[in-house]
Amino acid sequence: MNALLPALSGLGTGLALIVAIGVQNTYLLRLAVSARLRVVVAAVLVCAVSDAVLIVAGVLGVGAVVERFPVALVVVRFVGAAFLLTYGVLAARRALRPSDEAIRVAADDDGVPVPVHDDGAAVPVHNGHVAPRDERGAPAHAGATSVAGRDAAVEATTATGRPTGRTVAGPPDRTNRTDRTAAPTMRTAVLTMLVFTWANPHVYLDTLVFLGSVANQQGVDDRWWWTLGAVAASCLWFGALGFGGRLLRPLFERPLTWRVFDGCVAVVMLAFGVLLVVGA
Repeated sequence: MNALLPALSGLGTGLALIVAIGVQNTYLLRLAVSARLRVVVAAVLVCAVSDAVLIVAGVLGVGAVVERFPVALVVVRFVGAAFLLTYGVLAARRALRPSDEAIRVAADDDGVPVPVHDDGAAVPVHNGHVAPRDERGAPAHAGATSVAGRDAAVEATTATGRPTGRTVAGPPDRTNRTDRTAAPTMRTAVLTMLVFTWANPHVYLDTLVFLGSVANQQGVDDRWWWTLGAVAASCLWFGALGFGGRLLRPLFERPLTWRVFDGCVAVVMLAFGVLLVVGA
């Protein structure tokens, strides 16, 4: 019981600090609705492990060292600002001028193959059956999300090999090539998340300095239980955002949703980038 109270206190403080609209959370949500499950898992681990390392380092007294060398935070601030402003401009460009190619997610981890037209547009599937052509509506276009299995790309063929309205398994290379150009790769997602996490000077002030100092105020016996609660808060939040965000995929089948979302991403990134430049 003595350990439970400081752990719950650390959990509440950690959640109050990280549950907010920020560049890290915004990018993780974008991965949740557009990337493979293994990419989302990697991004969640980067966020949670990074927070855990910084919080523990703060408890061990590294925060005091950071306060003594403010020049290091200035360098981090301008590097982070440059990255945020660049990403914000790219997001604004996606919102204003969406790509002609639909966003496709290679969800081999989900095991849900989705047929596509001979022009690459997704064919709706209801209860495991391909809908009749007159019920399919217009093909998916810019910004829409369709889920395709790794080896389940389908194209229409006839006995002579020419496209028709029927769907049969097609060459996997075609789907993989499209997926790689649309959804973030593991390398891109992890590197981008690392930059968003470690090139943000506020993360050092929040974890190394603030959380570290609050943990040390709990006393020798309780500070590590408090730290455990704060680390659990990061794991809980990033896990909920990354895996829970995948439930929003049906919403992002609409091109307008992607344009609105990218517009919000642009606003968040540019706003935080400007704040870093002016030193706020």
